Amino acid sequence: MRKFLTVLAALASLSLTNCGYNAIQQNDETVKSSWSEVVNQYQRRADLVPNIVNSVKGFAQQEKDVLLGVTNARARVGSIQVTPEVLNDPAAFQKFQQAQGELTGALSRLLVTTENYPQLKSDQLFRDLVAQLEGTENRITVARNRYIKAVQDYNVGIRTFPNNLTAMAFGYREKPNFTVDNEKAISTAPKVEFNAPSPQPAAK
Repeated sequence: MRKFLTVLAALASLSLTNCGYNAIQQNDETVKSSWSEVVNQYQRRADLVPNIVNSVKGFAQQEKDVLLGVTNARARVGSIQVTPEVLNDPAAFQKFQQAQGELTGALSRLLVTTENYPQLKSDQLFRDLVAQLEGTENRITVARNRYIKAVQDYNVGIRTFPNNLTAMAFGYREKPNFTVDNEKAISTAPKVEFNAPSPQPAAK
């Protein structure tokens, strides 16, 4: 009896492997872990925003519209509940993507505005914050690229025979991915160039 059960278990395992079930599971877990990293990096950026806004406000209070735009964009990002279920809801994923894109645009406009304030650009705290932001934007790009690749592998996998039959049987559906338009926006990370001060002419 024990031998029979062992053989039956082996056959069941082989059947799941041949039908692609294990591959689907593995790809699904890769997508989830890649998504978690995307969310973590976006959260890291959101956490920097209040300090950046306050730093700019100290030198450029008159830029109220730009500062308000960043603050409101961050608030919209924070209002979205990001759960693993987002990956199975294209509408929720698009909402998340749009909110992050709006924050990217708002930060870009803010940093362009700071070009008009040399004192702000020379402030060490502001320089440190911008360096952290640029580093975070780079990590966001890397995390998104990993997620895009993971989703592509998963989506192709569940459309390929015989995996597609297994996916249909177990309710696995295609997962949403970042759109081309959004990729264009994210590829231009907010950046501020800090120019060295011009040398003073020698006294005669």
